Amino acid sequence: MMAGLANTAQAQTGFAAWLDELRIEALAKGISAATFHAALGNVSPDANIVAQDRNQPEFVQPFLSYLSKRVTDNRVNNGQALRQRHQALLDDVELVYGVPSSVLLAFWGLETNYGQFMGSHAIPAALATLAYDGRRHQFFRSQLLDALRIIEQGHIQASGMRGSWAGAMGHMQFIPSTFLRYAVDGDQDGYIDVWNSLPDAFHSAANYLSQMGWQGTQPTAVEVWLPEQFDWQQAALHLRQPARNWLAMGVLPVETLRQDSLDAPAAVILPQGAKGPAFLVFDNFDIVMRWNRSVNYALSVALLSERIIGGPDLMHGDESAHDALSHEALKQLQQQLNLLGFEAGEPDGFPGPQTQAAIRRYQLSVGLSADGYASPALLSSMLAQPLQAPVQQMPINSSASGKIAPR
Repeated sequence: MMAGLANTAQAQTGFAAWLDELRIEALAKGISAATFHAALGNVSPDANIVAQDRNQPEFVQPFLSYLSKRVTDNRVNNGQALRQRHQALLDDVELVYGVPSSVLLAFWGLETNYGQFMGSHAIPAALATLAYDGRRHQFFRSQLLDALRIIEQGHIQASGMRGSWAGAMGHMQFIPSTFLRYAVDGDQDGYIDVWNSLPDAFHSAANYLSQMGWQGTQPTAVEVWLPEQFDWQQAALHLRQPARNWLAMGVLPVETLRQDSLDAPAAVILPQGAKGPAFLVFDNFDIVMRWNRSVNYALSVALLSERIIGGPDLMHGDESAHDALSHEALKQLQQQLNLLGFEAGEPDGFPGPQTQAAIRRYQLSVGLSADGYASPALLSSMLAQPLQAPVQQMPINSSASGKIAPR
């Protein structure tokens, strides 16, 4: 419906009819006419929000570049100061939910820079635009109805419900459905205010992580040194074995692992290929990935959390390439993999598990380190490869002495 938004008169007519139909649904679901009018009485579709939703990333940012913009000395220092300032509250939250204060601070720092940038968009208006526009319209429609329920329940007035263009709200950037399911009245005043009450924001975030299965003080991610003859095929998020088995194979943590973590299942990942940093990641890493499905984000949470409590900065990986493939170049890489006989799936410009597996098979076929990393050098290598009958797909080793199995 993008074309409709470009034509103001047409958009307003269509949007008014759509809004009237939504009002009938909202009333039938127990949302009062007063709440609906307060939230959506003077709303118009916003083409700028649609443009943001349509915008594909021009570059897939390399991990080290992503990290350098998010885990900064200033953010670490602010996190340490805020940990001292709110120590009593954070200790209480940790006692109830088992989520360390440094982890909550890391989420807080990455989501809103400790509450400094929570978003200024009117949430009902933004969600109405996205629900009307057509792309993922059912998802945003349900989020909009949930936002109206939050207002109906009295947790926030419609005028105060502000956040990101995509509907994320408050200190920890909950979307409305997550708010309704996991938000907690931490200060016990009868309302849940994730915008202005830190007890509510911290309790809510910790409750979410706890409900997702947070494992006490188990690590999230630990930087490691890999042995010289490490089999790069074993570096994959889905290949898990007890941490002590990795150590026995020569994987060396930068900092000593706690004894109670040695039997925990862990995987080795390489967010920037064989020349970049390597990490041992645990079940808590998966929990962070449920918050945000980005390996770069999850590692940033883990590293910021550790640095807030005095852990070291990254120890190695600077020799890796810092340039990245554009979204279109990644699609070209996927197309080239398919042409060479390494099935990467439908080219979409995102290096998901199928693409990574295809890259590994290609790398094995030409004698490269099978790290599965999509780099400009890799694309250049592929483009220089003559097209011929489909290449025999080489299997990816998914075991190490029979001890690693897909999770």
